[in-house]
Amino acid sequence: MDIIRMTNVKKQYKTGVTAIHDLSINFEKGDFVFIIGATGCGKSTLIKMIYREEKPTSGKINVGGIDVAKLRNSKVYKIRRKIGVVFQDFKLLNKSTVYENVAFALDVLGLPRDEIHTKVLKALELVGLKHKASSYPTQLSGGEQQRVAIARSIVNGPKLLICDEPTGNLDEITSMEIMNVLEEINKMGTTILMVTHDTEIVNKMKKRVVLLDAGRILKDFEKGTYNHEVVKNIK
Repeated sequence: MDIIRMTNVKKQYKTGVTAIHDLSINFEKGDFVFIIGATGCGKSTLIKMIYREEKPTSGKINVGGIDVAKLRNSKVYKIRRKIGVVFQDFKLLNKSTVYENVAFALDVLGLPRDEIHTKVLKALELVGLKHKASSYPTQLSGGEQQRVAIARSIVNGPKLLICDEPTGNLDEITSMEIMNVLEEINKMGTTILMVTHDTEIVNKMKKRVVLLDAGRILKDFEKGTYNHEVVKNIK
């Protein structure tokens, strides 16, 4: 079953720059997909349209049964509640504890305190940081901060998790620790789309890989078939 279906999607900015050209692609429920390509190829624009930070100029984007291309701004929350997003720069509240940072995503939904408490501790346990619940972001390493960001993004049980360069600021060992956390989340049924420049991670993970070039899909590698030496030779 497709959780995302993009059909003839085009994105042209007011500057006249076309970031995405007539793109069609489907992502199935439970997929773990890397989206790669050179800077400016359209990776960020692609995922921003999926969680409706950007609107396509034309085409259809169906996410979990909702046509986000036609979604009114006042209704964007409907799609945001179905999607978790992890950013490269963590976006944590430094004056709030780890627990409070994760709970914030549920506070805005008005859930009961006991339900929030249970969900927050479960999310922190999943990323291995339950023992850091009372710590502040400034007391954590970069890898730990990213784990908190992941916990916050999954605390409400989203069916789709979008990761925008989540290992971009981390060293190799810490990056793989983050990838192991994401793989466990994926095994629990969450669909993951991850934008990255790190071809070493992509090689090691052996997932489906979508290669973009100038706003078009240059290659869609099936799970386990990606090889960065091959990609270097693609023109």
